[in-house]
Amino acid sequence: QVQLVESGGGLVQAGGSLKLSCAASGRIFSNYAMAWFRQAPGKEREFVAAISWSGGATYYADSVKERFAISRDNANASLQMNSLKPEDTAVYYCAREGYPSLRVPTSKGAYRYWGQGTQVTVSS
Repeated sequence: QVQLVESGGGLVQAGGSLKLSCAASGRIFSNYAMAWFRQAPGKEREFVAAISWSGGATYYADSVKERFAISRDNANASLQMNSLKPEDTAVYYCAREGYPSLRVPTSKGAYRYWGQGTQVTVSS
């Protein structure tokens, strides 16, 4: 089993920054893609960013491009969030795919392991 624990969420003013971290434990291996998703109240969980097992390829939702940056250190992952907007308010989840894939997935169905989430609130 794999356990993922997110940290770093909080309350920040619009235009501010936060860095989320995801710590993996258990049967961890580094050759899996990892991703961040978020879910706002009353909305579906949506893709934010993903990173390949090597860290050499990253993908972002259009809404966060140029503002967010995903990175990883072996089996752990981080999400640097800059220029935050009120619409970024959500619970942020770290995820790891269940099986290694040739292409980094951006759909939540491809991710088997999930953290418990961390709340990010951006005030206007």
